[in-house]
Order: sequence, then C-alpha cells, then structure tokens
Amino acid sequence: MDISIQPLQRTLDIAPGQNLLEALRAHQIPISYSCMAGRCGTCRCRLNGETVLACQTTVVDACTVEIPEIDEVVVHPARILKTTVTSIEDMTHDIKRLRLKLSKPFAFSPGQYAHLQFTPEHIRPYSMAVTENPDEIEFHIRLVPEGRVTTYVGNTLKVGDAVRVSGPLGTAYLRRKTAGPIVCIAGGTGLAPVLSILRGMAEARMDNDVHVYFGVRSRADIYGEPWLAALRQAMPNMTFHVVVASNDAQDHRGGMVTQAVDDDWSAMDGWTAYLAGAPAMVDAATSLLQGKGVAPEHIHADAFHTTGDKA
Repeated sequence: MDISIQPLQRTLDIAPGQNLLEALRAHQIPISYSCMAGRCGTCRCRLNGETVLACQTTVVDACTVEIPEIDEVVVHPARILKTTVTSIEDMTHDIKRLRLKLSKPFAFSPGQYAHLQFTPEHIRPYSMAVTENPDEIEFHIRLVPEGRVTTYVGNTLKVGDAVRVSGPLGTAYLRRKTAGPIVCIAGGTGLAPVLSILRGMAEARMDNDVHVYFGVRSRADIYGEPWLAALRQAMPNMTFHVVVASNDAQDHRGGMVTQAVDDDWSAMDGWTAYLAGAPAMVDAATSLLQGKGVAPEHIHADAFHTTGDKA
C-alpha cells in the first residue's frame, strides 16, 4: 500500500494497519515526536487534509501525508532527568520562579514544556522560561488556591530537593525560519514560554518585527517587565504591552489582552503567532487572529487544560 509524503514528494510502501509514526520513522522521514501517547501533540501532521497525531493514527488505505517543512521540524527524544532545586523565588503574590540544576544536558526548543515530578503524587507540566543551556532550567509556577501540586511547591518544596524532569513536550516552539511579523500573546505564567521564545529569537539574531502582549488580572499580577525591557534592548524591532484586565494600573493598558490586539491591528495576513496561557484566552486569541488573516498553521499554542483534580 502506497502513501505519499509531502512536501518531500516521496512514496512509501507500508502494510495496511501500520501505525503512521512507526512507518515514518522506519523510512527515516523527519518528523517531530515526543510522548508517543497522543498527549503532547508534537507529531501533528495532516492525512488527506485532516490534522492527525501520527502516533495515534493507523493507516488502512492509500493516502497523502503532509508533514511540517524540514526546517521547522525539531526532534528532541523525551528524556527523564534528575535535577536539584537551586532557588525558589517569589515573583508575585502567587507566582514562584523555580530554578533547577541539571545533572545532564537537556535538549529542548524555546517554547516547549516538561513534566515536573516533585514526588510520585505531585506531577504537573510547566513550560521552560529559558533557552537550552548546560547548567539549569527555569519554570514559573502559579499557586492555585487549595491546589494539590502547587500547594506542595509553595509550602513544602525547598532548595536542595530533587525534582524529576520529563520531556521536552509541545509543538508551540520557535520557528527560526519564520519570515514576516510575529505576535506573542501571554496570559499570567504563559509569559514563561513566551520569554523562552523571545530569548531564542535574540540568540538566533532574528530581526522580525515582534509584538508582545502580556495580559494579567490586576497590577499585583505583573512580573517580568525587566526581562522584557532587556529583550527589547537586544531586539530593536520588538515592542511589548502589559495589559491589565482590572484597569487598576494607570501606567499600563487596561482591559482584555485580546481586545488590545484587536484594537492595534486591522489585518494580520502573513503573521506568525505564539500563544500561551489559560485555554479560554488561547481559544479567544486563536479565533481573533484567524479572523484577522493569520493562517491556522502559523498559530502555535499549547494551552494546558485541567485534568479533573486541582493543580
């Protein structure tokens, strides 16, 4: 049975009933993958025009498979590493900056995330806030009232504790070959992956016009402005806006972060977007951007949905 691989213009002969990701890997087709269980979305591709996850797809008929352009594919096989807490710092009244010392190199792309296991009962996904380096990784964790995992982080976790890191995961990573303007929309600790992406852009000396919108609930929730200001110095084509929903910060814009984007841009054809934050914000921003002409395949987001118990 033949399947056509685009844009490589290759044809593979595979057996009916074979897993798509296994078939692609067996024929050395370059495709990103990570969790192998359908959770991370890294192996997303299109089968006969429909978006699927290769690791969860069984091929039963001849078909056409579209994979991301090779320049945009990243392959960081998932790893499990032991790390050590080096600092826990208050960024706001309910956001902790967690820094972990690496025992071994941890390869990831700016914008990806990992699972942090503090104990066998305390595991959650969080986005890296820095770029890949040999020494440490950093996460921003919002403390959820009565949250099982974040209460542990806030009340029990201490410097010197071991934390198990599993990853990397996620498809909302920096595309370094991007042409045209870029918009980054972050809500709350969604600033962490956006910082990673912006730092990756600075390191790669990308000169795209970049517009960053950081939405928070109130003035007390603002953090990270010095980092954004430093990045603006490194990237002259970058602008950033802090948008406060409660309108209690007269020195910042008020209202919803999506409204600020809507007010600033009438059309955004040819743009690339990175979104991070609560699912409702990500969904609203996705709809808004598509309505302004941003192609769906150029909107990159990994919104974290709760899985039933408190965070």
